[in-house]
Amino acid sequence: MPKVLRIINRFNIGGPTYNAAYLTKYLSSEYETLLVGGLKDKTEESSEYILKNLGLNYKIIPEMKRSINPFNDIIAYKKIQSIINDFKPDIVHTHAAKAGALGRRAAYTCKVPVIIHTFHGHVFHSYFGNFKSSIYKNIERNLAKKSNAIIAISDKQKEELTKIHNIAPANKIEVIPLGFDLQRFNDNLDKKRVAYRNHHQLSDDTIAIGIVGRLVSIKNHKLFINAINYVKQNTSKPICAIIIGDGEERPPIASQIDELGLQSFVKMVSWEKEVEKVYPALDIVCLTSFNEGTPVSLIEAQAANVPIVSTNVGGIENVVKKNDTALLADINDESTFYNHLLELVNNDSKRKAMKKNGWSHVKDKFHYTRLVRDMEQLYNRLLNI
Repeated sequence: MPKVLRIINRFNIGGPTYNAAYLTKYLSSEYETLLVGGLKDKTEESSEYILKNLGLNYKIIPEMKRSINPFNDIIAYKKIQSIINDFKPDIVHTHAAKAGALGRRAAYTCKVPVIIHTFHGHVFHSYFGNFKSSIYKNIERNLAKKSNAIIAISDKQKEELTKIHNIAPANKIEVIPLGFDLQRFNDNLDKKRVAYRNHHQLSDDTIAIGIVGRLVSIKNHKLFINAINYVKQNTSKPICAIIIGDGEERPPIASQIDELGLQSFVKMVSWEKEVEKVYPALDIVCLTSFNEGTPVSLIEAQAANVPIVSTNVGGIENVVKKNDTALLADINDESTFYNHLLELVNNDSKRKAMKKNGWSHVKDKFHYTRLVRDMEQLYNRLLNI
């Protein structure tokens, strides 16, 4: 029986945990899988409940954290080597940057037969300056040489990794989109909508606009707040913005809300573990990021038939149907973003028309059964099974 050691950056709420968890849970019984992850950041919410709900066993390496720390990273590296020597995997499959750096080096040193890495996003632009970005690119190019395969989660991401950042040749990169249990986002929509809106005292005619994700600079919540302010000034409809998530940018976001006098229009509700109960209460979902891989919030929003207004970055154009499930704006075109949001607030018929298209677009393309099937085919090919 082939063994897979799956290593994820850290167990925090987000797409990578779901991806690793579903692969661990639903991979064929012909494979034995061990799931290992790092420790969540103190500003993040733990995703261990996802693993526990799926009945998964897992190991945490406390020293494998989000930030770079040579002392902790060396300890984490040695612990990964020890796990490899004990478990003796046929495949080491890493997810995201920190796990990819430590896990692939350890696997290469321990002579693991197959080494695979999934890019859930990348840090090659909008995170750091040019010099630091170039260092990360060189590190990833070296790691790619030690990998048997690289997984991109969208066609757009593969294009970026090959043609723009030159991380690896195209023949080494497989495109395997993320997969989730999406049915829970499409069940009992009306009941969930009433319950969540009652909880937050939202009237039936209030247009609820949500944004879901970590409160970090790359997510660009400043644009979201400015867009809400623009809409408030240019519509007669009642609106409410709901910011779902938490992180280090919470204080400056709260300050911006206060400075613009939006306290009565914006709610900050931190993390929602049962987020499938939130989306049906929303009339529009926004994303304002500078950089994305495959944004889980947009997949979930479409599964709940919620129309989207987003910046067009990373793999977003491979996730949504432009002008059908989402209105997209260039990251440097704030006025278009503002007007897209205003249009969906004011135009009830357009908003209702877009609500009809989300579920049919994502229900098969981003389901975990497709993810597992694609991954097994890759594993079998690399192991010559």
